Amino acid sequence: MANFARAENALKRADELINVGQKQDALQALHDLITSKRYRAWQKTLERIMFKYVELCVDMRKGRFAKDGLIQYRIVCQQVNVSSLEEVIKHFMHLSSEKAEQARTQAEALEEALDVDDLEADNRPEDLMLSYVSGEKGKDRSDRELVTPWFKFLWETYRTVLEILRNNSKLEALYAMTAHRAFQFCKQYKRTTEFRRLCEIIRNHLANLNKYRDQRDRPDLSAPESLHLYLDTRFEQLKIATELKLWQEAFRSVEDIHGLMCMVKKTPKSSLMVVYYAKLTEIFWISASHLYHAFAWFKLFTLQKNFNKNLSQKDLQLIASSVVLAALSVAPYNQTRGASHLKHENEKEHRIRMANLIGFNLDPKVDNREVVSRSLLLSELVSKGVLSCATQEVKDLYHLLEHEFLPLDAASKIQPLLTKISKLGGKLSSASSVPEVQLSQYIPALEKLATLRLLQQVSQVFQTMKMESLSQIIPFFDFSMVEKISVDAVKHNFIAMKFDHMKGIVVFGNMGLESDGLRVHLTNFAESLNKARAMIHPPVEKASKLAEILPGLGEVVDKEHKRLLARKSIIEKRKEEQERQLLEMEREEESRRLKMQKITEEAEQKRLAAEFEQRRAERIRQEIEERELEEAQALLEETEKRIRKGGKKKSILEGEKLTKQVLMERAMTEQLKERQEMEKKLHKLAKTMDYLERAKREEAAPLIEAAFQQQLVEERVLHEREQQLEVELSRQHHDGDLREKNRLARMMDNKIIFQERVMSCRQVEFDRRREEREERISQIIQARKKEREFKRKKIFYVRSEEERLRKLHEEEEARKLEEAERRRKEEAERKAKLDEIAEKQRQRERELEEKERLRREALLGRSTEGLSRPSELPAGSHPSEPGAAAAPTTGKYVPRFKRERAVGSGQAPPSESDHWGSGSQAPPSQSDRWGSGSRAPPQDPERVGSGASRPLPHDSDRMGGSRAPQEPDKWGGNSSKTEPWRPSRARNPPRG
Repeated sequence: MANFARAENALKRADELINVGQKQDALQALHDLITSKRYRAWQKTLERIMFKYVELCVDMRKGRFAKDGLIQYRIVCQQVNVSSLEEVIKHFMHLSSEKAEQARTQAEALEEALDVDDLEADNRPEDLMLSYVSGEKGKDRSDRELVTPWFKFLWETYRTVLEILRNNSKLEALYAMTAHRAFQFCKQYKRTTEFRRLCEIIRNHLANLNKYRDQRDRPDLSAPESLHLYLDTRFEQLKIATELKLWQEAFRSVEDIHGLMCMVKKTPKSSLMVVYYAKLTEIFWISASHLYHAFAWFKLFTLQKNFNKNLSQKDLQLIASSVVLAALSVAPYNQTRGASHLKHENEKEHRIRMANLIGFNLDPKVDNREVVSRSLLLSELVSKGVLSCATQEVKDLYHLLEHEFLPLDAASKIQPLLTKISKLGGKLSSASSVPEVQLSQYIPALEKLATLRLLQQVSQVFQTMKMESLSQIIPFFDFSMVEKISVDAVKHNFIAMKFDHMKGIVVFGNMGLESDGLRVHLTNFAESLNKARAMIHPPVEKASKLAEILPGLGEVVDKEHKRLLARKSIIEKRKEEQERQLLEMEREEESRRLKMQKITEEAEQKRLAAEFEQRRAERIRQEIEERELEEAQALLEETEKRIRKGGKKKSILEGEKLTKQVLMERAMTEQLKERQEMEKKLHKLAKTMDYLERAKREEAAPLIEAAFQQQLVEERVLHEREQQLEVELSRQHHDGDLREKNRLARMMDNKIIFQERVMSCRQVEFDRRREEREERISQIIQARKKEREFKRKKIFYVRSEEERLRKLHEEEEARKLEEAERRRKEEAERKAKLDEIAEKQRQRERELEEKERLRREALLGRSTEGLSRPSELPAGSHPSEPGAAAAPTTGKYVPRFKRERAVGSGQAPPSESDHWGSGSQAPPSQSDRWGSGSRAPPQDPERVGSGASRPLPHDSDRMGGSRAPQEPDKWGGNSSKTEPWRPSRARNPPRG
């Protein structure tokens, strides 16, 4: 990247590069300067650089470079001089248009040159292959290569300018002008694809303008100037779309205009609204929406009558006749009868949408089929006086079709009127927005309406009729077309008739299988039977149960209402969920499609690139072979010429396969031989010339000596004469100088006085300035000394303060470290004490567990011994020892009063087997009574072993020592949790 000290240097460098033919380097140099952050301040030189830059971009068709440069230049001059950006963009578009026009004028066949579907599409592989394979290109291909690239560049220019100027309030007029020029480009060259893209680009710009409302230079649509520019652009878009017959894009343009009017809540001027409704009439007529076509004509007539003061009576009659005929062309029956609910909902939304476009605001919550209907329109035409403004033929036709009842004579009266109406129409002189009105376009629809009216009237008069008679009554269409119209009318319940081709008659009336009589005949029969039964057996009057029903009726209604509301909400949620799922599926499908499309495009691009590289390599190889063949041929011809010139025998063998290598070797051999022969000749010639030159010098030596002596004599004489002349001139100059000295000697005193005076003045001035300089230097020295002293003091103070703060910080850090060390030691001591206490506690628990284990072993050993020897006890004796009394208990707790009673009576408490009964199940074990996982109650070994009536010991005595009982589950101490004691069931020894 070249760095220029001044912007003018870059411009000069670019001019130099252009002069030597290096436009690419010149463009790159200007691009580097424009995109550099160093030149972000606007200056006039940057504008000249941008003019040169866009000229280079246009000459080389570098659209990307032009876009980058214009974006950077917009950043530079957006807030400083936006008019400069406008001038540069205008120059850019002018150059692009001029180049495209020059290319178009150079091409002879414009239609063939522009026969491209898409200006942004690349060349097809077939075209590339044909361009490389075919030796000479046809004229159409040359025209395509000449014109199409410039049209592509012009289209890219319009897109670039619109992208740069979008959402810029300071360049709205230039944005509108660019859009209009792009529209004219599409119209002039029938570029339908580019027109659709252009409309989509402008539509996206407006959507982004509404989406991002916090932009700095965002246009304000509420301003009249901005609104006027945006509306003019949309109306121009609508006009071009209708001229190009792009009816879908025209309808979208109408929606854009309506959305813009709803956005700013302002109605445009009447002249624009006339264009709006005139284009709507064309769109609705093309789409066969005759009802909305008629309403659009009605709106157009109202605007022309109210706001066009120059409207003549003839033009008003033509417009009114168009309105009436458009209203009559609407089908007289509802075409959505019998459709599904979904179709009705779609039709309702479509009706509301079309009504809003036309200018009717409908309530979406009510059924508005009668608000926008044929009957309402006809009544409006009569009440607003539109029918009175129409021609007499239209009035007569209206009365015949809508009010007269002439089933046999109507066709003879209608047909002449239709013939006259088809001849009416033409250009309008005073309605510029509606240039031409042709009433003949309504004739087919009017003939169909007349056919329907005749069939309706005939069905009311006749029950049957021959097909030949019906064909004579309806002369507008042949019988097959009449049959088709009749089927459509019967389908929409307008008339009831059927064709019997076996008998050749037409049957009118409710005789079809789908008539209302056959549809409800069972219902009518049931109602008649109910009436007869009521007459034969009158019902007995019973007490009214209304009083019983009324109290609960409100609650039932509320429940039913709530149930319906809940059902409605569930249905709505299901609909929303289904719509969300469908939307998600569509989004996934679209993303998948885009991904596949991207993959396909990348693969296609890779394939095209590979093919291009292969063709390029093949072409280069062929060119190299051809060049080598040409060089070999040239060498061969040169060798043959040299051989023929030298008179030598031809050394090249006939029929031998010659290659470039062979020819070069032979040529080099011949050249070496020729060089050797030439060297021999030169050596011989040099020797001859040497002898000749030596002989010449020997003859010329005496002559040269004589000439030299003569020249010495002549030069000596000339020297003496010139010396005498020089002495004479010196004498004369000396005499003149002496005279001049004597003349000036009388002024010597004055000269000395003046010199002394000047020197004295200069000496005084010099002394004064020297003193001032020395004083100024001394002052500067004193000031610098003071400044250095102040700096030293300041540095000393700052360093001392930093040293003090550093010491304070170090003291604080040391104090914190000491505090942390002290806390750590205290924590370690506390943990050691806690560990010691926990260890002592665990030691005590182990001792208690060991005592308890020894006690249980002793207790279980004595119980087993007592049970194994029952015969050793005396028959009448009672155990009085504590061990004997406690033996049968097997560890079971015995209340105090039972032990005292047993001691007093001399009997032991009953054993488990006596207490629970023989064969009964033993009582639950200690673990079962206290629950799994819970601690068993501690047992006193002395109390259980002796069986004496001692009071229960305190918990501290039972646990050993005065230590408080441990509650590990509750307090979560460090003591280990011991398993509860589960006494094993004693086994009886086997009896011998």
